[in-house]
Amino acid sequence: MQDYFHTYGVVAALAAVGGALVAGGLAANRLLRPSRPTTEKLTTYECGVDPVGEGWAQSYVRYYVFAYLYVVFAVDAVFLFPWATVFSAPGYGMTTLGEMFVFLAFLAVGLAYAGKKGVLSWV
Repeated sequence: MQDYFHTYGVVAALAAVGGALVAGGLAANRLLRPSRPTTEKLTTYECGVDPVGEGWAQSYVRYYVFAYLYVVFAVDAVFLFPWATVFSAPGYGMTTLGEMFVFLAFLAVGLAYAGKKGVLSWV
């Protein structure tokens, strides 16, 4: 039982050392950098153009749905690589092949649902 809690102590010590390194780096940055704020430096910067109007802009929810769908399909691509390595192992071929078809069927149903709802049409 002593070794069990000792392991957590090591993890806590490493986390404390990592936090101290980050805090030390930020403190050194603040002490060593020049600080000469002017009104020109403190204005909002938008790609070289002076900002016009308010800072509030609405965006379509559809863009978030595109981002969400991208994440879903990127994650599914990540799952394909370990599947390919297990697929080549002896004795797992048909089992992993069936599991992958079930996985791809779930993704296809989700993609068909998104297409039916009109999410995939770029407007």
